[in-house]
Amino acid sequence: MSVTNFILFDDSSWDRLLPLTFSKPVAEIRFGIFTIREKWENILKSECSFLTRPYLSKKYKASFKKENILINSSVIPNTDLLYKIQNLKNNEALVKGDVIIAVNTSNTGLKEINPDICKNYRPVQCECNFLKINHLWELFKHNGEAVVNDYKIITKGKKSLDISKDNNLLNPENIFIEKSARVKFVTVNASAGPVYIGKDVEIMEGSVIRGPVTIGEQSVLKIGAKIYGPTTIGPFSRIGGEVNNCIITGYSNKGHDGFLGQSVLGEWCNIGADTNASNLKNNYDYVKLWNYDTEKFEKTDQQFCGLIMGDHSKCGINTMFNTGTVVGFNANIFGSGYPRNFIPSFSWGGPGGFTTYLLPKALEVAETVMARRDIELTEQDKQIFEKIFEITSKYRKF
Repeated sequence: MSVTNFILFDDSSWDRLLPLTFSKPVAEIRFGIFTIREKWENILKSECSFLTRPYLSKKYKASFKKENILINSSVIPNTDLLYKIQNLKNNEALVKGDVIIAVNTSNTGLKEINPDICKNYRPVQCECNFLKINHLWELFKHNGEAVVNDYKIITKGKKSLDISKDNNLLNPENIFIEKSARVKFVTVNASAGPVYIGKDVEIMEGSVIRGPVTIGEQSVLKIGAKIYGPTTIGPFSRIGGEVNNCIITGYSNKGHDGFLGQSVLGEWCNIGADTNASNLKNNYDYVKLWNYDTEKFEKTDQQFCGLIMGDHSKCGINTMFNTGTVVGFNANIFGSGYPRNFIPSFSWGGPGGFTTYLLPKALEVAETVMARRDIELTEQDKQIFEKIFEITSKYRKF
């Protein structure tokens, strides 16, 4: 393939994947072991840049060259798609139905990719199957197959740390432990899917893991943690209690007892001790979730759906979340009882009522939290906070 410049573009799925995408492109969502960007970079063997919403573009830049291939960031790569993309000629667009998968272009002035763009490119029909993430619940619904696929890639040609002496292992051939990990007196069951434990991870004694599960670099499982697959725990997270079929993107903590199931947490979230999130309605009906695209609650195809929490949001001890609760970006929730099941960004409060979480205080807290991990809240980050505060103000009608 002559073209080596790849750009991952956001389509309308960015809106449907809010609040997780308020502060990032779709490609930066973790799904399985890797982010979607990392999946594409692995299969393309090349770095990718981003074509995303204007207010994110200073941090997540598009790098255009003389000839470029733009790839839909909500599409999960596979070898059949790779072949189709490799064979795209200049001014051709790979499409399936109304989905634009990829575009080969020398136009360096593109600001977005939408269905109208196909008027300027020759459509090439894609007959192969692929997964496209269009809705929030599809992340945990399909996370098991994503962990399995990523496990094959990340462990290829590598040798696992042997932890059989001090641990109870089932199907050890499906368990991979990076050599710098610390795992003592735990049970790991890989009968239903693989288990990957990353660099410098600590699994404290008494923890039980049932695959498919991945635990990212420098994360910690607290004493007696119970992790049911399919679950992804991203890097630099501290997890305790009971977790079932969740994605915890990274840099987030659920360090104490309490239940979280069929849920997705963004980055820099903190779940207070003994917090529980319902994942099943009492009438066993399909769960409804707030949809930012339609600005109303939409029925999912899931009976089990817990908590969706945007980046930098936090909750206090003993918080109780209703089935299918969506918490926006940088909300702070506390108090007894069940809060509403759509909590806007920059909300402060709980069942007793909400006020606006003022931007200066929110920035101060974010700066403090990130500094604890030696990460700077940059001026670009602050500008993104300010823009999210502005565009979400219409939801804060307290």
